[in-house]
Amino acid sequence: MSMKPNAKTVLEVKDLQTYFKTDAGIVKAVDGVSFSVREGETIGIVGESGSGKSVTNLSLMRLIPSPPGKIVGGEVLFEGKDILKLTEKQMRSIRGNKISMIFQDPMTSLNPFLKISTQMVETIRLHEKDVSKQEALKRSIEMLKLVGIPSAEKRIHSYPHQFSGGMRQRVMIAQALSCNAEVLIADEPTTALDVTIQAQILELIAKLSDKMGTAVILITHDLGVVAGMCDQVCVMYAGKIVEKAETDELYARPSHPYTEGLIKSVPRMDTTKKGNRLFSIEGQPPNVIDLPPCCPFHPRCHKAMDVCRQAYPPVKDLGKGHEVACWLFADENEKQQALKEANVKEKAE
Repeated sequence: MSMKPNAKTVLEVKDLQTYFKTDAGIVKAVDGVSFSVREGETIGIVGESGSGKSVTNLSLMRLIPSPPGKIVGGEVLFEGKDILKLTEKQMRSIRGNKISMIFQDPMTSLNPFLKISTQMVETIRLHEKDVSKQEALKRSIEMLKLVGIPSAEKRIHSYPHQFSGGMRQRVMIAQALSCNAEVLIADEPTTALDVTIQAQILELIAKLSDKMGTAVILITHDLGVVAGMCDQVCVMYAGKIVEKAETDELYARPSHPYTEGLIKSVPRMDTTKKGNRLFSIEGQPPNVIDLPPCCPFHPRCHKAMDVCRQAYPPVKDLGKGHEVACWLFADENEKQQALKEANVKEKAE
């Protein structure tokens, strides 16, 4: 973990909402997400498939396909400006330059018909007009060396298919950081790689973040990776952040039943006995089309109460920057008031 003390906030997300209009109804893929990331900090966004992790970060890059998707609300503050209000031309000067993204599959992100040198040089010169072709090539070779590609001077003139999966991912990281990005978004960057290469890629991202002061947003479903890499964790479920805390605090005191379930489902060498079944969260993630205004986790939760089925819980501060959206931490008056309002609304409808 590489966060510097008193580091400045480089990106702040406030109440982000991204919806998709479909024939079946409105999909609230991201519904009121808020978090911030500081210089040199790595923040993990975890959750099951369909929880809204990738859509959150595609929204930060303004890469939501429209139609059917649309960012309908919220703010994304970067360098004092809300990038959701920038023109597409202004956004292009930020995307890939100051905020870069590593996608899940490098083979589909790199152009198979162009040499790596062409793609990297083009990226640098697109954002830095005064850099010559030779200077951009020299910097590209340096970046390939930095990410551990041997014989970088020769390999830079290769095509993507001439690299292994792990090496292509390293090329993607080098390209993403070639313009000295302040924020690096890594969307499950090790999904298609074997375990040993995964460890190398994650270690590389951590070292580069430490060396260059880059803020990292890591999207993953692997809680082991989060424990080893992240300073802060956001747990997402059905388009919302249900729990947020510093990593050590979250693992020591998981408070939302969903977070507890995720942590319990990870096998541990010190406690898991041979022959025992691993813990699993019952049921399936909810259909996020026209979700009712209640806790979406309640059908799978063994601690669910009446109020969970009637209203969405308020976010509670548990101290040490630990926040959780769960009715278990609300007082009795809040629960009664929520039930009363839900009954009034039901009768009105």
